[in-house]
Amino acid sequence: MSDSAPIPFHAWLIMGVALFAVSSAGAVFEMIEGVGGITKAAWRLQATALILFPGFVWQFSQSEIKITENWKSSFHLLFFSGFCLALHFGTWLMSLDRTTLTHSLLFVTAHPLVIILGLWILRKPASKMQSIGALVGFAGAAVVALGGGNEIGVTMYGDILAFIGAVTIVGYLAIGRMVRGWMPLFMYAFPVTFVAAVFLTIWAIFTEDLVFNFNSMSGAFGWLSISWLVYIGYLALGPGLLGHTGINAVLRWIPPLVISMILIMEPIIGSMIGWLIGVDTIPGRWTILGGLLMIFGLFLVTLNSESEEASLPSD
Repeated sequence: MSDSAPIPFHAWLIMGVALFAVSSAGAVFEMIEGVGGITKAAWRLQATALILFPGFVWQFSQSEIKITENWKSSFHLLFFSGFCLALHFGTWLMSLDRTTLTHSLLFVTAHPLVIILGLWILRKPASKMQSIGALVGFAGAAVVALGGGNEIGVTMYGDILAFIGAVTIVGYLAIGRMVRGWMPLFMYAFPVTFVAAVFLTIWAIFTEDLVFNFNSMSGAFGWLSISWLVYIGYLALGPGLLGHTGINAVLRWIPPLVISMILIMEPIIGSMIGWLIGVDTIPGRWTILGGLLMIFGLFLVTLNSESEEASLPSD
């Protein structure tokens, strides 16, 4: 598509659906009550892997021999990517049980700030705008964590867990950037998601006394019960498929930088969804002030970033 060609209406429509889908994940997870966070994360990725599997089989059967051989030789990278994805979902879902939805979303989507911090630690160059954005973002995070710490439902531990979720997603994004230039979408997404689902299921068995059976509503595959199937089905089809696949699809028409800017709105939209359906309360003034600073800092970092993948969603 030519750079000067207008962006078609259906591309914006797909982008809008994708943005809503990824933003709604946290609120829907909050609706699954009485189930541990790691268990919910395992269920979500089990269902997503199941949906991705047919696409993987088709692309694997249609791929050239060279791509198939490269895929096999890159499986150690896919394995590590899946491990990072498991840590991301596990810590994020744990944070939802220990802090408010707004706090959790603000910290878990702060991975562009983590990338700039990594550049500073490794003494690699970051632009002036990126550095200013990171400083503004971290200042906002301090305001959210310290100023908003007295709000009902907020804990420092929960906020830290959400931020760990932002740190661990960086490995997943970095590996995706390395291999997605040549590896078909489903040949990447399915094995990574499957590995993450296995890790999370084992994690939940040891930490949340998850029972490895198909019968219990709280078992390893409890999402297949009538009580939870609608919620997990939505999370797999909505954020898992429509969200991420939709974002990859509109890259054909919408520049990555524009997509990254749009996705910065995820914490705001996700929080509003949570308020509207009653799983979260309207935050206090310090959380609002610090959150706006964090989002503005993310905007500055993303605007001047060459790593568009750093702003892709993680739900």
